[in-house]
Amino acid sequence: MSWQPYVDGNLIGTGKVAKAAIFGRDGSLWATSNNFSIGAAEVHTLIKAFEDTNDIQANGLYLEGKKYFYLRSGDNNSIYARLGASGVTCVPTNQAILIGQYAENMQAGDCTVVVEALGDYLRGQGY
Repeated sequence: MSWQPYVDGNLIGTGKVAKAAIFGRDGSLWATSNNFSIGAAEVHTLIKAFEDTNDIQANGLYLEGKKYFYLRSGDNNSIYARLGASGVTCVPTNQAILIGQYAENMQAGDCTVVVEALGDYLRGQGY
């Protein structure tokens, strides 16, 4: 299965997500936008946070070497974090992790709706 069209069309293509990536639950990169570079250690910390948010609540969530402030967890163990006026929505599915970052000129809620909708779709397809 090619995952790049999901990043390009379903996430970035909406205009509601500035940067996006899809990882496997094992931390392997499946697809990413051209301008999004998340380190392996950052992904593994995020994977652990879906089970227990204590570490990112205390120390923040690092993506691209930047510290995001943990806001909350939502349905399906989704994680929401903020860096200034920008932020991320991180959504786990059965087999994948979706990360959508919104820029300062975007609305957090719009990004969340887009990333969560793709997560719901993928879960419905068994992913």
